[in-house]
Amino acid sequence: MRLLIVEDDPFISELLSDGLTEEGYECETVATAAQGEELARLFPYGLLILDVMLPEGIDAGYHLGRRLREHGVTTPVLYLTARGAVEDRIRGLDAGGDDYLGKPFDFGELRARVRALLRRASGQPKNVVALPEGFVLDLTGRELYRAGRRTELNRREFMLLELLVLHPGRAFTREEIVDRLWGGDGGVELKVIDVYVSTIRRKTHEALVETIRGHGYRMGQGPGAGGRP
Repeated sequence: MRLLIVEDDPFISELLSDGLTEEGYECETVATAAQGEELARLFPYGLLILDVMLPEGIDAGYHLGRRLREHGVTTPVLYLTARGAVEDRIRGLDAGGDDYLGKPFDFGELRARVRALLRRASGQPKNVVALPEGFVLDLTGRELYRAGRRTELNRREFMLLELLVLHPGRAFTREEIVDRLWGGDGGVELKVIDVYVSTIRRKTHEALVETIRGHGYRMGQGPGAGGRP
């Protein structure tokens, strides 16, 4: 299960990420509401953990949660804040939050609240997308299937395929893909994208990724759509 943590305190962010990763969750962390909004609207996370006070303002987390709900994002939201008054909890719930935990918090309680929110959300239908040649991408379970059989993808391969699937018809440059998958890490060589594309094509029989010459890659339409990177 993939979680997004929006927390600007490096110590707390690392604590949350390391602790929840040990529980078997896949965690991504960002430090601003703007970064959190972009990712939460782009990818289907199982849960959003939002700090209330972010660099954009003391109530930036509340504003972020409200904007996501206005844009149709239904992912469960757990707010974290040092402000524990009743009126603050009410504001968090009114801003689209599903739960609220005050700082400092007991990590055991946090884990329990995360499990409870994910159990509650598990009753929702699976978020799956039908692809060419009988492939099915499960965006919630983060798996690729064909005829009921799982196609092995590593984390970056899935993220690349997910990016293309969620933007059908749009071609992404290598620079854009690196920015989306690695958060703009300048140390990532662009040619690594070609390697991932080649691997995905091999695993999916050239069915899913198309080269747009002179530009980059987009979601393919079936066999023969691939071409060379």
